[in-house]
Amino acid sequence: MLRQINAPQPNADVLVGSGTNDDAGVYKLTNEIAMIQSVDYFTPIVDDPYDFGQIAAANALSDIYAMGGEVKTGLNIVGYPIKKLGPELLAQILQGAQDKMTEAGGDIIGGHSIDDQEPKFGMAVTGVAHPEKIYQNSTAQQGDAVVLTKPIGVGIHTTAIKRDLLEDVEKERVTKTMAALNKAASELLAGYRVHAVTDVTGFGLLGHSYEMAAGSGVSIHLSYHRVPQLKRTIELAGKGVIPGGSKANHAWLDGQVHYHEELTEVQQLILCDAITSGGLLISMPIEDAESYVEAFNRIGDMKASIIGEVKKAEDKRIVVHP
Repeated sequence: MLRQINAPQPNADVLVGSGTNDDAGVYKLTNEIAMIQSVDYFTPIVDDPYDFGQIAAANALSDIYAMGGEVKTGLNIVGYPIKKLGPELLAQILQGAQDKMTEAGGDIIGGHSIDDQEPKFGMAVTGVAHPEKIYQNSTAQQGDAVVLTKPIGVGIHTTAIKRDLLEDVEKERVTKTMAALNKAASELLAGYRVHAVTDVTGFGLLGHSYEMAAGSGVSIHLSYHRVPQLKRTIELAGKGVIPGGSKANHAWLDGQVHYHEELTEVQQLILCDAITSGGLLISMPIEDAESYVEAFNRIGDMKASIIGEVKKAEDKRIVVHP
């Protein structure tokens, strides 16, 4: 769609614009400071309004972390049927977002709301980084290891919530996963050689891996059994609990991915699962990746894993092994 818009060439201070598939735009303010901007919002995916606010904020802030930035400010974006649902639920959504922004070390400085028939919430967020230390998703290098910092299966589990198929402890687990900031994962990268970063969201693990591989002119090999998954993901998916977005991702990638013959269609769909507020997908030298994963797994509840490697360009951008 963007190709249909007749836009002028960006000026030299636009370091990352809409011409790439990166997670945020980047504008150079000075030789020491670049501004990172992104926006995201969506309808509720959990029942609790406070949790929804937390997840929506973490999801929006993730784009700043994927670019290597420090969160500074956010603007709330609200669509809400105030006459139908009343102000109390909206206040809980906003409180969840506020608490998550406080955890990130940033400030919410305003926002905008409209009367809408279905609740929607998100943020326009701004961060900063050094202009020469911006992470992009199009700079993976042959020989790199591929690291993932959160489990997949989130879309399958939130679909299961809508169908009342999860126990309370399982609802808490997936909610905690989505609400977890990528702050620690991003900040820890500063001590390592990093070639490319993105976050795993709506296009799923394979969709975002494909964008990284295509943008970098390489192929990425992944191992299904090395990819961390939320408990019961394979069981739920096997029962048909798969969101439409995950199926659309699988269809969109048709012809771009080589799946090993041992992998079932259910396993393929899990790798394409449409995720909200997923982890960082990182391309970095293998020795750095091993040290990073060990260090990251000591500091928080989320666990990182080496899930594959970057190879020279092949017929398929993505190759998935058992």
